[in-house]
Amino acid sequence: MISRLPTWVWSGAASLAVVAGMVNVVGYLGFEHQAVTHLTGTTSLLGASIAQGQSRASFHLLVMILAFVGGAALSGMLIQDSTLRLGRRYGVALAIEAVLLAFSVPLFERQQIAGAALAAMACGLQNAMTATYSGALVRTSHLTGMFTDLGVFLGHRLRGMAVDQRRLWLCTLIICGFLLGGVIGALLFPHYGYRTLYLPAVLTGSTGIAYFGYRMWRGPAGTLSS
Repeated sequence: MISRLPTWVWSGAASLAVVAGMVNVVGYLGFEHQAVTHLTGTTSLLGASIAQGQSRASFHLLVMILAFVGGAALSGMLIQDSTLRLGRRYGVALAIEAVLLAFSVPLFERQQIAGAALAAMACGLQNAMTATYSGALVRTSHLTGMFTDLGVFLGHRLRGMAVDQRRLWLCTLIICGFLLGGVIGALLFPHYGYRTLYLPAVLTGSTGIAYFGYRMWRGPAGTLSS
């Protein structure tokens, strides 16, 4: 049950969901039509490629998976805790994500797997970071859990049970943000190609700067266990 979430979590979750939506749609419309923000489909495709003896496709898919896991591992090294707390290195993590997305653009334009790998690493870092500071309550790079929670809320409401309104609104916010990012990315990609990723890179970096400024303004803060 979410008893309280500070403003910077709401705004950060929305911004990062938009980022993930843009990155994912660019990956889908561009390089090998691969989603880069989540691994369920990627793992299924890897299994199919291995079964069909497609070594090149298998290698590319495995690189995507390892890059995502590597980004999550980097986030774990930076954040180190599951307690929501101003002062942790979210700004550093967001800055690294922005750099990874920016550097992925020229590699994508050369149709190199390294571009997709950097984008996947950025998404792994982002997803692990949000899961870390919220005790896995907020994951902004894929929506399966969000839609599952909405279904559970609906079932509870139909049974007349209490519903966690903050959690419900948070799920809705993330879903809408991801969808908005997908729409923006799909509209920009035909005109700017992979350079569309500069926009989520700027948005990620700006979110990191905003977090740093909010942290400085608030000063030392307490914790909010997830």
